[in-house]
Amino acid sequence: MASYPPTLFIPAAEQSGLILPIGAWVLEAACAEAAAWEGGQFVAVNMSPPQFLQPDLCTQVADVLHRTGLSASRLEIEVTEGLMLGNSDIVLRNMNGLREMGVRLALDDFGTGHSSLTYLRRFPFDRIKIDRSFIQNLSRDVESKAIVASVLTLGRSLRMSVLAEGVETEGQLDELRAMRCEQVQGYLLGRPMAPEAARELAAAGMATKKALVDGEAAT
Repeated sequence: MASYPPTLFIPAAEQSGLILPIGAWVLEAACAEAAAWEGGQFVAVNMSPPQFLQPDLCTQVADVLHRTGLSASRLEIEVTEGLMLGNSDIVLRNMNGLREMGVRLALDDFGTGHSSLTYLRRFPFDRIKIDRSFIQNLSRDVESKAIVASVLTLGRSLRMSVLAEGVETEGQLDELRAMRCEQVQGYLLGRPMAPEAARELAAAGMATKKALVDGEAAT
């Protein structure tokens, strides 16, 4: 069966209006899966602009959390910069509503498109995710390295966590460690996996954490 990257099917879904039922299904499925994980890890779900512009978005999210039993603090919703270009009143209202529920918000692919410091000042984000295009060139591009360092400093000043996307080599990871970047994601650390594998990984992480706690208590 043929597979299509998100860059192809998401625009088509948005144009046809199918993104709303698809997005609702993804949110419910992700929350239901995360609720079964051991250890209380959070799950991040991407949300497209048409989804986020729904007047009853907060009610929809609250209903999903109630049905799946997932705590609001374990859900993070990721949005892209393009969302803030128009309809900012409803965007801000939905963001504030989600934050009041305890849901975290992340600005995805930061540094591409229409980056503006005004967004970080006006909209209540918990996390900034640096676009992978800057990480790919980190070791050989002075400009990319300067931008990543600036975003890390900005995040600390605004008390927002910063995550580097697209980490694929040990060299990139070493560079980010040297820059005191505390959160990363990418194929170097993990690839897409089946739900069963994710549950096993969560359980293994919980077992490791318990062993460390027990070891500290013993000493």
